[in-house]
This record gives sequence, C-alpha cells and structure tokens, in this order.
Amino acid sequence: MHFHWSFFTHLLFSPPSSFVHGAITTVYVAVVAQTLGVALGLVLALFRRSRRVPLRIFASGYIWLVRGTPLLVQLVMVYDGLSTLGVYSFNNIQLLGISITGVVQAGILTLSINEGAYMAEIMRAAIDSVDRGQTEAAESLGMRRHQAMRHVVLPQALRIVVPPLGNEFNNMLKITSLLSVIGLQELFLAGQDLNSATFRTFEIMLVVAIYYIVMSTVWAAIQSVIERRLEARGGDLVEHVPLRTRLFGGGALAATGQLMRGAR
Repeated sequence: MHFHWSFFTHLLFSPPSSFVHGAITTVYVAVVAQTLGVALGLVLALFRRSRRVPLRIFASGYIWLVRGTPLLVQLVMVYDGLSTLGVYSFNNIQLLGISITGVVQAGILTLSINEGAYMAEIMRAAIDSVDRGQTEAAESLGMRRHQAMRHVVLPQALRIVVPPLGNEFNNMLKITSLLSVIGLQELFLAGQDLNSATFRTFEIMLVVAIYYIVMSTVWAAIQSVIERRLEARGGDLVEHVPLRTRLFGGGALAATGQLMRGAR
C-alpha cells in the first residue's frame, strides 16, 4: 500500500468534523486541566512550606504517590476504578448551560491531579528562588509570615514560574492523547476512528501529528509574547526565550529545562 497523497492533503486541509471537534476538545481539556493543576500545585507547595506537620506530610505523600504512578494507570483507576468500587460514577452534568460528559470530567480531574504534583515542585523551586531577605524585610515592616508570602514572595515566584509553566502546558496538549483509553473523543481518538474505517494509518497519523505541532507552535508563540512583556515589566525575574530557541531548543531554554527536570 503506497502513500495516498490526495487522501492526505484532503484530510489536512479539509478535515472532517470529528477532527475539528477533537482538536477543540484537546485544547479546552488541556486549558482547564492545566489551570486546575497550577492551583493545586500552588496549594501543595505552600503545604510543604507550612509549619504544620500534617500538611507537610500530606503534600509530600501526595507528590510521592502521584509522581510514582503512570498517568495511564491513574486514568483507568479514576474513570473505571471508582465506578467499579461504587465510590463515584462520572455521569453527564450541566454546568452554566454546557453539557459536560463523564469522560471529560474524569479526564480533566485525572490530568489536574497528575499535573498538580509536578507543578507543586515547580512552584516550590520558584518560591525558594526568591531571596529570603525579602521575606525578612517584609516581616521587619510588620507583615506576618502569610502576608509576606502573599504580597512579596508569591508575586515574584509566579513571574519566575511562567517559562516552565508554559512548557508544562505544551506537554499537557500532547498527553491529552492518553485520554483516548477512556473513550474521550479528542484529536488522537478521532484519528484512530478514521483509521478503523479507511486503514490509512500513516496518512491519518501524520495529519494528527501536524495538528499537534501546529497547536504547540501557536502556544510557543503566545508564550514568547507573554515572556517578552513580563521581561519588560519585571527586569530579570523573567528571561524571554526567543521563539526559534523555544521551538528548536538550546540557549536560554536549557535553563528552563533544568528547572523542570529538577522538579520532576
């Protein structure tokens, strides 16, 4: 069987509605899951710095457990396992007039839980990178510890975390493909369904890969703009990485990679 160019070009430039819907699902699931994962990661990072031992133990245990198990296993446990045990079944719900299917709920929940563990370490590294003398200076001015964290440390840490956060979202766009195992009709599963009907595996998956590359490239451009603006406003807190470097690696991107590898 040879490569079918007309099939490939038609699919690439005139995709069926299932592909369009799958790409949209991929994006909004990634956005919601990443947002919840960041919020959870921040809470866990603060728990790890808490003076209360139970909170530190909970955060450390959570990070150890989630990072120590594969995301694929977590997906099956959440979606199928909880229902089998009779703990919770993911039924369709209505939220603000929008119908959210059970598989979407399970996918977002699992991705958020997983991402929270990794974002916790990224947040911790960002908080630790803020000069401790600033906290001491804030406390000397009469601020309590939590006030210094909220008004002095966190604003700087959140700016520092922008580059690795952007890279995490880029990764989130791609790992949504794992949600196909629980039947979520995202981009990869849309490609699989079309492949089952046409058996044009290479052409279909090449188009799917191109769509993922386009989404990642668009996000890289957006992230580059965000970093450029933050660099202009925040001095050396955020280092802008040129788009070419972000896409092809090397240079300043290596420092961001080191931070992420340290967190992971």
